[in-house]
Amino acid sequence: MKKHTFLAIDLGATSGRSVLITLSHGKIEMQELTRFPNNMLELHGKYYWNIYALYQYIKEALTLCAERKFPLESMGVDTWGVDFGYIAPDGTLLGLPRAYRDPYTDGVPDEFFKKISRDEVYRLTGIQVLNFNSLYQLYAASREQFAPLKSAARILFMPDLISYLLTGVDVCEYTAASTSQILNPVTGCFEPSLLEAVGIPPTLFTNPVSSGTKVGCLTPALAMEAGLPQLPVIAVAGHDTASAVVAVPASNPNFAYLSSGTWSLMGIETEHPIINDKSCLFNFTNEGGIEGTTRFLKNITGMWLVEQCRKEWEHQGHTYTYPQLVEMATDAPSFISLVNPDDSRFANPRSMTLAIADYCRDTGQPIPQSHSQYLRCIFESLALRYREVLDMLRELAPFPILQLHVIGGGSQNRLLNQFTANATGIPLIAGPAEATAMGNGLVQAKAGGLVADRWEMRRMVAASVDLTDYTPCDTALWQDAYEKYQRVILK
Repeated sequence: MKKHTFLAIDLGATSGRSVLITLSHGKIEMQELTRFPNNMLELHGKYYWNIYALYQYIKEALTLCAERKFPLESMGVDTWGVDFGYIAPDGTLLGLPRAYRDPYTDGVPDEFFKKISRDEVYRLTGIQVLNFNSLYQLYAASREQFAPLKSAARILFMPDLISYLLTGVDVCEYTAASTSQILNPVTGCFEPSLLEAVGIPPTLFTNPVSSGTKVGCLTPALAMEAGLPQLPVIAVAGHDTASAVVAVPASNPNFAYLSSGTWSLMGIETEHPIINDKSCLFNFTNEGGIEGTTRFLKNITGMWLVEQCRKEWEHQGHTYTYPQLVEMATDAPSFISLVNPDDSRFANPRSMTLAIADYCRDTGQPIPQSHSQYLRCIFESLALRYREVLDMLRELAPFPILQLHVIGGGSQNRLLNQFTANATGIPLIAGPAEATAMGNGLVQAKAGGLVADRWEMRRMVAASVDLTDYTPCDTALWQDAYEKYQRVILK
């Protein structure tokens, strides 16, 4: 059987990588080619993404592919959601894209709700309210009289913006657009009333295209510089979680997934959006998936807390590997202190450890006294937050949830996986860790006519990776901890 090779560009909020995806004999092989940083830039009080550096890193990956003579059939780009760039009438990129952690959106949703109520915004979009959603970024930029917005002819979300730099062709891929809180999931189009309330014309956005649409080919100049032919660029499931969900190795629809990384995203896959009073109350979101599905999910602050503690300790001269962090947490005493990982004080603090200490002090709990205790607090709190969100999902899902699939980098954290199985009380299956890049490559394969649908993709994933099962244990102990967690978060 002929091998088919694709290049997946997977860009996260802290790092990016290029991955070679090869399909052969019904299985998937992966090879990471390059890995590179993605850092926010702070300039004059505003936070940006250095998209030109990302473009350069991608160009280096393309050059490497040419040097190694990889027979690429196409490439695709997935990124984080909500952020975007502005394109001028002549096609010029109008500066660096603003980063979602820029504080210019602080308090903006409440200001916007004076124009259109919170309930109406949710009814129109089915998206949970988060300060940094594209809707509020645009409203903040409009109030700032932000020059790039005033001069823009087109707005492109991050994966589409990268593809535009590579091809010179602009499209709007559905899964990325669906994170914006501007798109109506019932009509599949941008909601004019929301854009009118922001004060910008609907012409700044084009109608979304489905995942698997061909954007174009590498520009002649880029192809020549990299030493490649004009490689097709596919609009994959552009939002990284949408790509990751493609690679959930489920055999039937009765599953929940937890995409575990800097952010944790817990949800289910449904055929239709779920937009009602309870989903609004629980602040769940309806984002686009492939093949017309909906990713009904909730964003949870994930390994961000650990990453920020680790960075802080490194500046203090203490460098830990990821396995060391897990071992440290394993050896620490259990359930001493618990926090709500989604508390606003953890969004972007100067010191994560001080923020955790303040939370514990304010809720009458012991303050962690060692790095190990901080880690134990974070891991236990994450597992209990997952239980809380899964209970909400159980109330809203149109089917019984029989198992939880953990995908992404966090699926390798055996301690947190066992904690999560214990807290939720249902079987947990961990893997693949590389779900996003796999999903990216599989959508390219579908665009090339090599796979039929998402279920064939998932069978290939299950046949290609080692999965780890976790069975709940110590359930009474974790039920007591959950009741303590509920009391703490209400203080």
